[in-house]
Amino acid sequence: MKILVTWWSSTGNTKKVAEAIFEALPGEKTIKPFAEVESIDSYDLVFVGFPVRQFGVHAGVRKFISTHAAGKKIALFVTHAMLSQGNDPAKQRLLEKELERCRTAFSESELVGFFHCQGELSEPVAAELMQSGIPMLQVFASMQPLTSGHPDQSELEQAKDFTSKVITGDMR
Repeated sequence: MKILVTWWSSTGNTKKVAEAIFEALPGEKTIKPFAEVESIDSYDLVFVGFPVRQFGVHAGVRKFISTHAAGKKIALFVTHAMLSQGNDPAKQRLLEKELERCRTAFSESELVGFFHCQGELSEPVAAELMQSGIPMLQVFASMQPLTSGHPDQSELEQAKDFTSKVITGDMR
């Protein structure tokens, strides 16, 4: 099986997860950022990763999807700055809504797996959100210190476990 791991990352979080996934893969494999991908036609499976940005899928990611992903076998991984599990039901519903938008973006693909984890909200992105004038984004930006150190080693190990499950078809 010929496998590609590709990602778009503005701060390095998603790249870290991509590298963990690549490390866990057996066999013939390639890793490269979206910008270096000309075609995915020669791959049997493609792991695609990107960060959730301002409540959705970034325009550059949408372009990659529309150009390459239709009809392809995709294992999706995303990073986000929200707590993956928390005590606030409203924030958990918001996270689930954003993750569903990510999955839906691949509706024309064969989605064989989905992984998400927290990433560190960078100070420049937090500053951009604070300046947005949108109260919800400003509240989100204020949580920036809680994201420090993510994805952590545990989350990277979870990404490797996800990879193994995709390869073995054990995505229960």
